[in-house]
Amino acid sequence: MDVFWARGYAGTSIAELTEAMGINSPSLYAAFGSKEALFREAVALYVATDDACTLQMLEGALTTRDSITAMLHASAKSCVRPDKPAGCFVMLGATNGGPETDAAQQFLCDQRKDMASRIRGRLERGVADGELPPGLQLDRIAAYFGTVIKGMSIEARDGATVETLLSVAQSAMLGWDALTSTQG
Repeated sequence: MDVFWARGYAGTSIAELTEAMGINSPSLYAAFGSKEALFREAVALYVATDDACTLQMLEGALTTRDSITAMLHASAKSCVRPDKPAGCFVMLGATNGGPETDAAQQFLCDQRKDMASRIRGRLERGVADGELPPGLQLDRIAAYFGTVIKGMSIEARDGATVETLLSVAQSAMLGWDALTSTQG
């Protein structure tokens, strides 16, 4: 997982994977079938472990605003841990490459769309609970906060500190009232 996370799908060789896993190529192929299948397993592990805290913030009893704030703060902290590659694996793991990376790119695109869907789901819950007014453009709001997370991931990869990313999260929340108003 960490090799794919640090180097991306296209930038990771089978030799690097076998070295990191302490196995040989035939064992890798016997266990996973292909580099792409191993990549999918690595992403699933990341989503279940390293990234779980970010989206879990949307599921608790916090208000919608506090849930979104907590999600952004968790993402900021997750992006700059000293024991892990910088940024978010789902955001950066396969953003470019040739035709041989299309499947990996699409897989991560689907993961990112799932994140936006979960943000939208939390916003829908806020409307249903009466915290947010009906008639909001929920897709637009979800896309906005998803884009903030993507940007923080790139900033982290470029060396941003946790303090910088937390200030980005705080700045993003300054627009909450405008985003959740049916005026304009």
